[in-house]
Amino acid sequence: MTRRLVIAVDGPAAAGKGTLARRLAQALDLPYLDTGLLYRATGRRMIDAGHDPAQGQAEAFAASVGLEDLSRTDLRVPEVDRAASLVAAQPAVRRVLVDVQRRFAGEHGAVLDGRDIGTVIFPDAPVKLFITASPRTRATRRWEQLATDPGAPDREDQITRVEREIEARDRADSSRAVAPLRAAGDAVRIETDGLSADEVLAEALRIVARMTR
Repeated sequence: MTRRLVIAVDGPAAAGKGTLARRLAQALDLPYLDTGLLYRATGRRMIDAGHDPAQGQAEAFAASVGLEDLSRTDLRVPEVDRAASLVAAQPAVRRVLVDVQRRFAGEHGAVLDGRDIGTVIFPDAPVKLFITASPRTRATRRWEQLATDPGAPDREDQITRVEREIEARDRADSSRAVAPLRAAGDAVRIETDGLSADEVLAEALRIVARMTR
């Protein structure tokens, strides 16, 4: 397996692409980058500085983001979900962070997950996967990641609220003018509803083996 192999893993939030990409990178001994965290870290920096991510001015914050920012524990919260979507729609921000992503994978290869890896960042990647699941499945997964009380009596109401937030994020990401969320024409889709993480990984490894022969 060449060390310069680039694998693009795209898909909407909470579809399982991050879990798959991390495990795929480990299995293939490749570096891994969750590119969405770059946008989350940019949004987080703006929020911390008292700036509204909807008002632009995000380019300078994006330029200041380093890989160390990606280990912050406050990047997967609702206010950062919104901020990430807003800054990702700004062309100047995307130009800065596209360069970061390409440099990361350019020397040694990598597994990258995000929303436009196969369509914009690495359109010539030899392996492109698009990971998806139903909004309800994704909402349940996201709620379980964040839940402080898994046995909460209003569990279903909370999951329904998260589902609405996910659907709104999908609409925003799919309809934005710059690098919208969509599957590359040559991407292989994996539907993760009803599949375990091990089953998804096994399917992805079969696809990688077939596409890199």
